[in-house]
Amino acid sequence: MTDKPTTRRDLMKPVQLLGLAFIAALFAGFVTLMSMGFFQTRPADQIQRALIVGLVAAGATFIVTLVSLALLLLAVDPSKVTATVDRPLLLPKNAPDAESPEVAATPESPRADDGPTEPRA
Repeated sequence: MTDKPTTRRDLMKPVQLLGLAFIAALFAGFVTLMSMGFFQTRPADQIQRALIVGLVAAGATFIVTLVSLALLLLAVDPSKVTATVDRPLLLPKNAPDAESPEVAATPESPRADDGPTEPRA
């Protein structure tokens, strides 16, 4: 099996990053325009102000989304992307798994919904 090793460029996929940031920017700009009443009958100065604020919100969202995703992708080790994981990720490496014999042998604790064992009068 000669799998090509995963590179950082394969992880980042610049077109997908730009596309996701652009979609987030369009959404933020549209929400800003809607909230400022751009699509209603308003005076021209309010429409112009709403358009400028919408463009600023869209631009800021584009930049923040792009930088955030790029920084998150830098935290991923490319060699560990294709590795299989056989245990829970949040448990320490030396902790026994939930299906080990020691855990299965422990008695079950009483549940809160089990009522009292005595009959009620």
